[in-house]
Amino acid sequence: MCKQKGFSLIELLIVVAIMLVIAAIAIPNLLRSRMAANEASAVGSLRTINTAEVTYASIYPNYGFTDLNYLGAITSPTGPTGAGLLDPVLGCPAGVTGGICPKSGYNFKITVTINGGVSPLTSTYSVQAYPQTQGTTGQRSFFTDTSGEIRFRADATSATVADSALL
Repeated sequence: MCKQKGFSLIELLIVVAIMLVIAAIAIPNLLRSRMAANEASAVGSLRTINTAEVTYASIYPNYGFTDLNYLGAITSPTGPTGAGLLDPVLGCPAGVTGGICPKSGYNFKITVTINGGVSPLTSTYSVQAYPQTQGTTGQRSFFTDTSGEIRFRADATSATVADSALL
């Protein structure tokens, strides 16, 4: 009698079933890890925007605070319309619809308020960061303003100054 070498169909099916069980356990953890990384990136980006806004207001006191386009654009020589204080991804290029700049699964939007020609010029800003796709690219939304404090909301609706401070 000849002895056959190799695996039986049952053995192969058992191996495939084990691999599917392992994948079913690992994939949700991978997605949660990606969301956590996107949220950490959003918080880091908000800190960078706060620093860039303060730097911009110090360099160009006649202009106050500005939007992401001017913070990120690089002109030669640099000036108030192209300070080059942010990387080109976060300081999105001119012409972006609605001033909403996407980065790492989050959308960023700055709102600048200027005092309307009263001297000395004062202005304020607020920044919203919210997931592009709730539950896939991120879970929480974030907010910061001239205070520099970062706040968050547990869902993807826009966070405000009234929400919990990030520790």
